[in-house]
Amino acid sequence: MDRRTLLALGAATLASPALGQAGFPDRPIRLIVPWPPGGSADAQLRSAAELAGRALGQNVLVENRTGASGTLGAQYLHTQGRPDGYTLAQMHMSVVRRQFIVRSPPWDVVRDFTHIIGMTGWLFGVCVKADGPIKNWADYIAYGKANKGRLTYTTSGIATSNHLAMEDLMAREGIEAVHVPYRGSNEAAVAVASGEVLSVADSSAWAPLVEGGQLRCISVWTAERAPRFPTVPTLKELGYDMVVTSPYGVSGPRGMDAGVVKVLHDALKAALFSPANTAVRAQFDMPLEYYDSAAYQDFIARRAVYEAEMARKLNLRID
Repeated sequence: MDRRTLLALGAATLASPALGQAGFPDRPIRLIVPWPPGGSADAQLRSAAELAGRALGQNVLVENRTGASGTLGAQYLHTQGRPDGYTLAQMHMSVVRRQFIVRSPPWDVVRDFTHIIGMTGWLFGVCVKADGPIKNWADYIAYGKANKGRLTYTTSGIATSNHLAMEDLMAREGIEAVHVPYRGSNEAAVAVASGEVLSVADSSAWAPLVEGGQLRCISVWTAERAPRFPTVPTLKELGYDMVVTSPYGVSGPRGMDAGVVKVLHDALKAALFSPANTAVRAQFDMPLEYYDSAAYQDFIARRAVYEAEMARKLNLRID
């Protein structure tokens, strides 16, 4: 596959391997995680970073940069990152979506990044306070319809995949819900357990609170029921033709050397499929969503088309 074909697939520009990169890496690599420590993505990426670092012979250091709905890592790559392979960041759907929901697009997600590997996704679900009056999804919908503007839900940020999925669900039910964004999914779950917000619609950082009896999970958004929560129905079982896992991976700045990309991909792939990282993903019920570099670049390009269509359809704007 030549460079022109890669660009036609929406790939970021990849140069031919440079002789000067033969010793890569010769110093630590930084991986930006745009969420607070403690969440599922942070745990999975920290595990992958540690394992990849062993294979590379250099530490892969995780740096948490929170805010802006998880897009600060991409912002750094685009504005300050050098395409030398030493600065990487999580690539996720909020980054793909952002250019279509703001007045001044900060980047072209297809051309302004080098997409290295697709890794996994999230188990999303809706949870409420365990000792509250809402016992199941039917109760939740009934409450929303009977209490106009009083159904509140929290997520890890504005215009995240889970936020948009909730807007879609509430629109289908004719419910006016109030979105209360938090900086991270673990903070969002705690807010519901403490009674600050009625419900959380986010990734499985809520799972320990469900298992501990503080929260009750009333729906999950995977194609099949989550193994840890076999009694909780999926959205499909509840009558919605929806599966939401929001696949993510790792990317770098535009124009990275193809040889460096291969080195990073191979180390991260080995980490992803290792027993240790598999165990972390199982802990958070995270589905495997592996793509090699070419396939991930193609996936991002196709997803960008979808996100643009959804933004137009739902008239999404955050500024």
